[in-house]
Amino acid sequence: MKNKHVVLNSYEKNSSDISTIEKISLEIDELKESAKSILKHKISSLQVIPPVAVKLLKLTNDEASSFSDLTLIIETEPSLSIEVLRLVNSAFYNYSHKIVSIKRAVTLLGFSAIRQIALNLLFFKKIIKPHSKHEFNQIFFWQHCLFVATLSKLIAKEIKHPDPDMVYAAGLLHDIGKIVLETHGQLTYSDYMSSFEKSDNPSRDNEGSFFGISHDEMGAVFCKTCELPDSIIMVVLNHHRSFQQLGLDEHNKLNISIVAYANFIAWLQGIGSITRNDYPVLQSEVFEIINQYELDIEMILEKVDVELRNISHFYNFKFPSLSRLRANLIGTILNFNNNENIINDVRSSTHLNSLTVPHHSLNPDEFIPWTLKSLQDEFNFERLILLDINPKQRSLITRYAWPESILDNNGAPFEIMISSLSSHLLSCLRNKEAALVDDKLETDTSILKELQVDAFFLLPILMYNRLSSVLYIDNVISGKALDKKQLPALCRVTTELGIALVNAKQFEEEKKRAQIDPLTGLNNKGTINSRLDKLFTEDKRQLKHLAVGFIDIDYFKKFNDIYGHQAGDDVLRIVSDILKSLTRPNDFIARYGGEEFLFILYDTDEKGVYGFAERIRMEIEKKGILLKNRFPEQSLTASIGVVMYHNKFKDYLEMIESADEAMYQSKSEGRNRVTLLLHEE
Repeated sequence: MKNKHVVLNSYEKNSSDISTIEKISLEIDELKESAKSILKHKISSLQVIPPVAVKLLKLTNDEASSFSDLTLIIETEPSLSIEVLRLVNSAFYNYSHKIVSIKRAVTLLGFSAIRQIALNLLFFKKIIKPHSKHEFNQIFFWQHCLFVATLSKLIAKEIKHPDPDMVYAAGLLHDIGKIVLETHGQLTYSDYMSSFEKSDNPSRDNEGSFFGISHDEMGAVFCKTCELPDSIIMVVLNHHRSFQQLGLDEHNKLNISIVAYANFIAWLQGIGSITRNDYPVLQSEVFEIINQYELDIEMILEKVDVELRNISHFYNFKFPSLSRLRANLIGTILNFNNNENIINDVRSSTHLNSLTVPHHSLNPDEFIPWTLKSLQDEFNFERLILLDINPKQRSLITRYAWPESILDNNGAPFEIMISSLSSHLLSCLRNKEAALVDDKLETDTSILKELQVDAFFLLPILMYNRLSSVLYIDNVISGKALDKKQLPALCRVTTELGIALVNAKQFEEEKKRAQIDPLTGLNNKGTINSRLDKLFTEDKRQLKHLAVGFIDIDYFKKFNDIYGHQAGDDVLRIVSDILKSLTRPNDFIARYGGEEFLFILYDTDEKGVYGFAERIRMEIEKKGILLKNRFPEQSLTASIGVVMYHNKFKDYLEMIESADEAMYQSKSEGRNRVTLLLHEE
């Protein structure tokens, strides 16, 4: 293992660290106002975790915290003492003699183990309501917290972290804000989950729109109110957000990275804190910090499996089995290090200039098949397949192939399960190395047999120096031998292909940014105007059954005046998310300006567009009722006007004006209604 000594040997903070902590403390103080507005009671009076748990969290395993301190804390809580003794005398620990005192338990199991047991018991008894029928499954949440805490502690031990117990506590508490919102929010986390069930926005963004504060921010406010250690508060606040520019010391950066990494792996394994499959994006700085260590993730996950399997018997619930397949998946996807690019030694001239000239197209659907065809023409390969990593299926699955006819294989795509790759091939992928796979290595024979070939090339394609996809090449028909000497030239092509993919992605992102309203994520006014103009000038066949709707949030200015502009922005995001969830894939919706939205429906009639607009109106009203606790002085409703295309409209602007007129009619008749403006033939 390399660079273990990167871990700090002391927690001393210099003046800049203190300044950073003070800044974050001020940020949390500002967040208290948002927390106050959404909670039923003062945050200082919330009993989310028992006072004895707070004492245990403040108790560190150092010279100043003796065994007697821990013993005294547990013994002063009789019910906790009974539960601790019941657990240490269970089959989990399998002691031959019965342990009858906390002091004896601490002596035998150690300070760290007993404190961890006590914390787990306190959290489980106080926080979890196993038979809750709400959307937020608290048992599922508890499993996630235990997994993250256990994995975090084992990673900390593996890299010689000076305080694995603190990392465990931070992992246990990292999502505590969700429990605070669920049990003490005027709007609960269950309300949030049911409201954003169909949303494809990042979860933290939706939380901010719905509550006015995200779960990590709420958790940090709660932990600071409980006067928990700064190191735990730092993790709770920053485990989802970028912390590179915060000026934190290396110790706090490492703590955040360990828990964020463990949290991501938990979600990837299907052990998230909620049942929705929207696992978080891992911050780039976490990769940079964690990749300083050559973690044996398979070995660590096996230890997690053993520990959680034993714990699950006591709590009477079951964790998914951590198989070697999952460990291989994590190792393949997450643990790519920053080795030098594999083509540094193949810059010599080759006869493949025709394949590496700049691509004229920025569309992957054009330049990838063209590249694969060019490779086949140059080398006479019989099958070339670009494979993407599919984390859900734990496989490499076809994205492009040449010749394209090979995709038609009785309807089944060409796919390689990650579990079938040998340690040799996984190592090649980790190190971003191209490989010739043949029968020279006994470990590779099974994959050759499975694919029914004698040999194949496997070449990584990199974007931003990270594995993006894999190029697979074989001669499946003739069985003609592959020559390892071809690899340098092929690597040059895959490198250029990676660059082309980066350029295509950047172009697509820039193009999208120009078309998208940054606040709501909807199309902007220019985009919808362009779409309608094209229909009126180029594709008039679609106009016959075309409808346009104009939506205006009622009394929107009052949200800004009473609750502030941030609340107004949250309202716009909430409405836009409703529109996204109700709009069909072929329809079109945009933020037209301020609190106004516009939609286009294709292939509809008067009944269809009116029904669609009414569903939008009712859903906004329903969400407004749910948000009444957050906005008690202002109801959230919308007035909508809709119009079908009529040949009297000379251009798209006249159609929009007609929908706008219908919307104002809704407002004049009392608001929170839909008006369909009819035009006589």
